[in-house]
Amino acid sequence: MSYQAPVKDMLFCMKELAGLADVARLPGFEEAGEETAQAVLEECAKLNEGVVAPLNVEGDRNPSFWKDGQVTTTPGFKEAFRQFAEGGWQGLQHPTDFGGQGLPKTIGAACIEMINSANLSFALCPLLTDGAIEALLTAGTPEQQQTYIPRMISGEWTGTMNLTEPQAGSDLALVRTRAEPQPDGSYRIFGTKIFITYGEHDMAENIVHLVLARVNGAPEGVKGISLFIVPKFMVKPDGSLGDRNDVHCVSIEHKLGIKASPTAVLQFGDHGGAVGYLVGQENRGLEYMFIMMNAARYAVGIQGIAVAERAYQQAVAYAKERIQSRPVDGSMPGRAPIIHHPDVRRMLMTMRAYTEGCRAMAITAAAAYDAAHAHPDAEVRKQNQAFYEFMVPLVKGYSTEMSLEVTSLGVQVHGGMGFIEETGAAQHYRDSKILTIYEGTTAIQANDLVGRKTARDGGQTAKAIAGQIEATEAALARRDSVAARAMLKRLKAAREAFVQVVDFMVGQAKGNPNAAFAGSVPYLMLAGNLIAGWQLARALLVAEDKLAAGEDTAFMQAKIATARFYAEHILAKVPGQRDAIVEGADSVTALAPDAF
Repeated sequence: MSYQAPVKDMLFCMKELAGLADVARLPGFEEAGEETAQAVLEECAKLNEGVVAPLNVEGDRNPSFWKDGQVTTTPGFKEAFRQFAEGGWQGLQHPTDFGGQGLPKTIGAACIEMINSANLSFALCPLLTDGAIEALLTAGTPEQQQTYIPRMISGEWTGTMNLTEPQAGSDLALVRTRAEPQPDGSYRIFGTKIFITYGEHDMAENIVHLVLARVNGAPEGVKGISLFIVPKFMVKPDGSLGDRNDVHCVSIEHKLGIKASPTAVLQFGDHGGAVGYLVGQENRGLEYMFIMMNAARYAVGIQGIAVAERAYQQAVAYAKERIQSRPVDGSMPGRAPIIHHPDVRRMLMTMRAYTEGCRAMAITAAAAYDAAHAHPDAEVRKQNQAFYEFMVPLVKGYSTEMSLEVTSLGVQVHGGMGFIEETGAAQHYRDSKILTIYEGTTAIQANDLVGRKTARDGGQTAKAIAGQIEATEAALARRDSVAARAMLKRLKAAREAFVQVVDFMVGQAKGNPNAAFAGSVPYLMLAGNLIAGWQLARALLVAEDKLAAGEDTAFMQAKIATARFYAEHILAKVPGQRDAIVEGADSVTALAPDAF
């Protein structure tokens, strides 16, 4: 089934929910109004629908492979990456000073969704490069920035993120890769890194590895980690490529999904030491790497929305053509396409509502990011930064967990054919599983939400968001439609439950941490559910107004129906989630470890 980018819904989210007109008034984004957004999205859709999406199944059936230290990517990937790079897509959100287009994240987020819907495995290469560019923009020297960033933006080179080691997964205090200072100011890097996405490939002429390592004599734990640039090929003073550096791919992983994306094991320093260059100051590497990780966490959330959209489109197409059984209400004389059966409709509406709710949440968060970085008023910047930082674990955690449910429903809609690889429904399900794991598992996002984002400020940011939701409730209360009444009822109950959980988390986090963290993932899911539902409530208000004005009737009716469904079937779960968190903490740890 071919992919069609949901450009209309993306533009609706940007204009009506994220305030694209306000983003375009920010310094540096004056050209990024509605006209630009539409033109960029339509052009992006052409590339992804026509070039990248057709390679998705091929990548699953004919994945990247390793031989003699070299990785050959799926047939077609190299050419598609060339077209992606030539179109300027890698530089979309990066500064014009380095050859980028300098567009806001509000527009960039939609483009990231499209490429990931088209082909999750392919999209991982530019995703990691984006993170490497962000880290160097923040912590690199002017010379490092000029040497590496323009070549990464042009797509000539790509970037990677090297954190994980066999003994050091989420616990980076255990990192053992070492860095030895050299007389010329460089370092020699020795160690093994695993799970390195696109750590070796044939789509670009050089790979810029950003590597966490310990300088000899550094403090123990995370305080002793530094960040280094380790290029695959050395870069000469004139910018041309020199000798191969002492970093080699010794194998790639065989995975459940995203099979076309080569996940490399990299060996540094087997032949005298890989040459590395310190980024920023020694022992501040984790701080710099978190810049990459936060950019990547948001992008992984978008990946969840993207694969959910692709699975939804495929399920709808199948449901419209698969003929099975007579409708239970007798509305058709004989067997009918399965989309006429109520439970199939329930599954499709669940898929649609989750996807649209999370898209609205993510694009709204992107607008806050843009305001946090570009708004002239320091107080406005601060408020938007707090909102965006609160949203990152929700976009990452909730959107990826929802993608598992949506892709699973996609298989279910196909029935037995969904379990057969030929239909392609199973690929989305397999591909989506990694999204809840990499760049920090759902529990890691939830721990961040509880500790840094909720308990640290005494729940202030969370309650400020609850206050904004109350304002939406007030607007809903002025409406008398069935959809608005349904949304008001569920949104109010969900918001009240959220505030009770915030109070619980603030109260328990220090004195009884097991109680707080036993409910951390349910809290993340509750908060994500609420915020996505809130965005659909805002969308419902806009859609009712536009419907009354006779604008785009079919689209607005669908938006209202989707929002109402979300309220009655998804938001309705929140009070139960609250009860489990607030009243069920003790039962999580009641069974002794040796009783399992």
